[in-house]
Amino acid sequence: MKLNKQDILKALETISAPGEGKNMVESGAVNNVVTFADEVIVDITINNPSLQAKKKTEVEILQTIHKLVYEKAKITVNVKVDAPTKSAPNVIKGKSIPGIQNIIAVASGKGGVGKSTVTSNLAVTLAKMGFKVGILDADIYGPSIPIMFQVENEKPLAVNIEGKSKMKPVENYGVKILSIGFFTQPDQAVVWRGPMAAKALNQMIFDAHWGELDFMLIDLPPGTGDIHLSIMQSLPITGSVIVSTPQNVALADAKKGVAMFQQESINVPVLGIIENMAYFTPEELPENKYYIFGKEGAKHLAEDLKVPFLGELPLVQSIREAGDIGRPAALQIATPLEEAFETLTQHVVQEVVKRNTDLPPTEAIKITTMAGCSAIKK
Repeated sequence: MKLNKQDILKALETISAPGEGKNMVESGAVNNVVTFADEVIVDITINNPSLQAKKKTEVEILQTIHKLVYEKAKITVNVKVDAPTKSAPNVIKGKSIPGIQNIIAVASGKGGVGKSTVTSNLAVTLAKMGFKVGILDADIYGPSIPIMFQVENEKPLAVNIEGKSKMKPVENYGVKILSIGFFTQPDQAVVWRGPMAAKALNQMIFDAHWGELDFMLIDLPPGTGDIHLSIMQSLPITGSVIVSTPQNVALADAKKGVAMFQQESINVPVLGIIENMAYFTPEELPENKYYIFGKEGAKHLAEDLKVPFLGELPLVQSIREAGDIGRPAALQIATPLEEAFETLTQHVVQEVVKRNTDLPPTEAIKITTMAGCSAIKK
């Protein structure tokens, strides 16, 4: 006997889909039916993930086709489960910092792509736009923000806030800064295990008087590890920005950075990807562009991952020199670099506004219980 697809569908209309008030065909549970002579293959999607529901569905289909269509039919039933997404059980309300409106994590999968340079220039550009800005330098093992703001010899002062002693962030160029670099010697290596680093970060976050901030930028260390989890466990992150250079080895790590924030248990919105060192422009040939590390690699990655592309920054000597002397390049007035950083920062702000309009308030995550020990002594 040659089976007919329409006869199979008519038979399946007599079966109710698990958890649905409609029959399998009407509810859309039947994905596909293929017939060949006396054989039939039925692809079904159900919402109930239990083994019992899957088995019951399979048996009902077998019995119904045998009874209503052909008792000797050779039937294959492929049951796929598409259970509704539930809120992750390990998500808890974050411990927000009073007065701080938006917390942006600036990350990179790979070191050496200019993440701290981008962070510092984003911060000063936001400040120039009139926003109140702070930077938490969370790169515990390689803090560079103090150098880039020419405050490496400064120390946070203690202030009394409502009867409690708090750290007062160091400030320069209109940006408030806290970094582990303020509490160590320039030639001192920070050799800490994860819990100690986490404790130090928590003290800089919650034992500091940040005041009113429109944006707190968190300069994360490269990679994906303890520090990242500690930050996201401690604070409700508004969104993340990924910095990468165009070459494949950096893009592979940037992709992992995006994947980290998009994990179900973390679920931090990715505001977009920034391509740093996109092209080289020599000072004597300002109109020329040389794509040393490849062309538009980060832009293509953003398109592949369906996240916004925030813009590109050139590889020019003055950006490096500005960071080394502690005056971010975005402070240069009426230059192509100032314009590039302003455009980039505007895109970041636009994505933050869009994120806050379209998505609910952020929450911190609860991944592990992290023991700690005192790391910063006042």
